[in-house]
Amino acid sequence: MKTDREQAIFEAGIKLGALYHQWVGTPISRNSASSIETAIEKAVILQPFVEEITVHLNRNLMTENAFGYSELSGLMFEAEIITRVGFTYCRARLAPEKGYPLMIIVECNEIAGLSHH
Repeated sequence: MKTDREQAIFEAGIKLGALYHQWVGTPISRNSASSIETAIEKAVILQPFVEEITVHLNRNLMTENAFGYSELSGLMFEAEIITRVGFTYCRARLAPEKGYPLMIIVECNEIAGLSHH
């Protein structure tokens, strides 16, 4: 039997993993970065259990190729998501750490006094 906490953590992880794999490789430029950030946020927020999502793409890593654009890489992402299952909230992050696009659970809390357990 899964708990709301376990499900909230799972949902955060699966959403960040899907976000990463869906968008890496997307053609991008410094001029289009804000619209891509917005598109990612608007797509992810539609999914079940997602309460909030913020995405920032590091424009300093966007070096243009001969055709005037870059490709979105995992190291460009700084994303934070909050999922909610029942009365449990989970906050997770995707951000570069030591040259790797690391996904971590930042915190997971139940709203005191509202639990049905």
